[in-house]
Amino acid sequence: MSQPHDSSARSDNAPAAGPARIRPGGFRELGPFGWAVNRIGARITGSRDVHLFATLGRARRLFPAWLAYSGMMMPFGILDRRTTELVILRVAHLRGSVYERAHHERIGARVGLDDDEIARTTRDPASAGWPDRLEVLLTAVDELVRTKDVHDETWSALAEYLNPGELVALVQLVAQYDGLATSLQALRIQPDRPR
Repeated sequence: MSQPHDSSARSDNAPAAGPARIRPGGFRELGPFGWAVNRIGARITGSRDVHLFATLGRARRLFPAWLAYSGMMMPFGILDRRTTELVILRVAHLRGSVYERAHHERIGARVGLDDDEIARTTRDPASAGWPDRLEVLLTAVDELVRTKDVHDETWSALAEYLNPGELVALVQLVAQYDGLATSLQALRIQPDRPR
């Protein structure tokens, strides 16, 4: 799917050039748990390997905890699945994370986002034609990614749509996927290859 250009995307986070800094591991490097997660993920995504899992899994003691935390953000998060995917797609766009974006375009489509909704996550929320709730929510995403904070006016508007638990969940979701985009960039994790 081609994506419209949005001048709000951060050019300092363009896709990483060059080879992976950490070679994705196999059974020996990942251990039984990491290897099994990678194999299951590859089967689900139709790829040879999930390079994200095969790279992060090399930190064997951290990987299970990261995986559990990530799973509590998505797919078992507090926000509904469609909203969660819109947030992740916006973060991936702002961070220029090709890997994150490609995965979540597919996941977003599976949870019911149409091509237009997926494409609109690349546009400024104020002019993308979102319902008020989503416009405010995606504006908060932009502020969190760009400034690591939310303006008081945006927070007040957001609190009209989200309860306290959902507000915490939104901040945590954005922080998780912003951090993941950082890992993907710094480790130069390469796109997965289809089977």
